[in-house]
Amino acid sequence: MGDVRLKESFDAELAMKLTIGIKVFNEAARIGRAIETALEAAAPYGGEVLIADSGSTDGTLEIALRYDVKIVQLANPAERSCGAGAQLAYMFARGEFFYLLDGDMEIDPSFLRCAIPFLETHSDFAGVGGRVEEANVENHEFRTRKINAERRCAYYPRLIDRLDCGGLYRVSAVKQSGYFADRNLKSFEEFELASRLIADGWKLTRLNVPAIVHYGHTSESYKLLRARFLSGYANGVGQVSRAILARPRGRQALSKLTQFWTCAVVVIWWAAILTLTMLAVSDWHYLAYLLVAIVLPVLFLMLRRGSVQAGLYSFVAWNTVAIGFFAGFAASRRSPTDRLDAVIIRR
Repeated sequence: MGDVRLKESFDAELAMKLTIGIKVFNEAARIGRAIETALEAAAPYGGEVLIADSGSTDGTLEIALRYDVKIVQLANPAERSCGAGAQLAYMFARGEFFYLLDGDMEIDPSFLRCAIPFLETHSDFAGVGGRVEEANVENHEFRTRKINAERRCAYYPRLIDRLDCGGLYRVSAVKQSGYFADRNLKSFEEFELASRLIADGWKLTRLNVPAIVHYGHTSESYKLLRARFLSGYANGVGQVSRAILARPRGRQALSKLTQFWTCAVVVIWWAAILTLTMLAVSDWHYLAYLLVAIVLPVLFLMLRRGSVQAGLYSFVAWNTVAIGFFAGFAASRRSPTDRLDAVIIRR
């Protein structure tokens, strides 16, 4: 392994048609298939596959070294975040088009046969995605994602406000916006990128073709929620809200972030519960209103999710994200245009 630290990318090298970046952190279980599908997808275009590692300790890099891929690593693991991993991969990409995978994803090679011609013939589009299949639906979050994704498929292609779980991007459009991913973000980096591209006049869409199989987390629902709270992932709504509001016309972009409004509703609910609790202390007649206010949102979510368990999970998740909002909004930030220090493992 090389141990060359640098702050410059491979700008001097010749550009190519396509880069598939794979951001990883302890993905030994799935990284082999992620790389194999990426290599198959990139081959027809003479493209490259690039691994951006955030300090894996489980053998991920040893597996990656078996393949003909470029490998870079975050020099300071303390800077690890979803945004930093994505930006690290983009920093070293040489392709005219850039696709970012997570290490627990597999790309369908046939997707690029639709996506690249689409971007080549639609010069006003900055990015295009396809269908995302959630392979692991043992917990409530990924089961809900799968249901929602299947419902949306009927409406593709249409204009959208983000490319969650990845898409193929026009690098010239990303360069116009300044950077690929905000290094500060623990989550919602795709939405933040999309908001900049759309503000610059670009469009995004999804095609009704298979693109990604996402294996995701297999943890039990509440264990995953707890892990995300402790890791700061749940702070992402607050982080991305602050990042977007710092830009001109930020409020317009923020209006499209559903999770922001979910947090606002939860905070209003907290205020109502507090007010009714104080009133019930002095007048017991308010106790009935307090009980209704506590139970009503839980019943609503149970009906919306179609089961008691899923409704309770959504209730807990909404409150968890609302708590994380304030920590995320108050968190310190570095300029997202600051370059990340990296270690080249293999050129």
